[in-house]
Amino acid sequence: MERTGSQTGRGTGAEEEAEEERHREPKLRNYTPEDEGLKERQVPKAKPASVEEKVKDQLDAAKPESVIEEVDLANLAPRKLDWDLKRDVAKKLEKLERRTQKAIAELIRDRLKGSEEELAGAVGAIGVTAEGDSD
Repeated sequence: MERTGSQTGRGTGAEEEAEEERHREPKLRNYTPEDEGLKERQVPKAKPASVEEKVKDQLDAAKPESVIEEVDLANLAPRKLDWDLKRDVAKKLEKLERRTQKAIAELIRDRLKGSEEELAGAVGAIGVTAEGDSD
C-alpha cells in the first residue's frame, strides 16, 4: 500500500510552509518561561471584565415590585359553584323572559276583552230589566 504525503506526515511543499507559519511563534498564555527569548512570546494575562454592573441590573430587574396595590379584592374572592352555569344559561333566560312578557301581555288583553264583553253584557242586562220595569 502506498500512502500519500499527507497520510505519512510529509505534506507537499506549500502545506509544509503553511504549517511552519502557523507554528512559528508559540504564544505562551499559562506558562511563565525562564528563558529571556521565550518571555517575549508570553501573552500578558487577561484581566476579567467587570460584570458587577450587569449582575446588579439583572438583580434589580428580577426583584418583584409590590403587587398588593394592583390586586382587587373582588377578584380574590372565590366564585360561587354555579357561576359557569349561570353564564351559559343567561342567553336562554333572556329569550324566555321576552316570551314570558309577551304571554303575560296577551293574557291581560284577553282578560280585558272578556271583562269588556261581561261589562257590555251586564250593561245590556241592566238596560233590559230597566225597560221591563218601566212597563
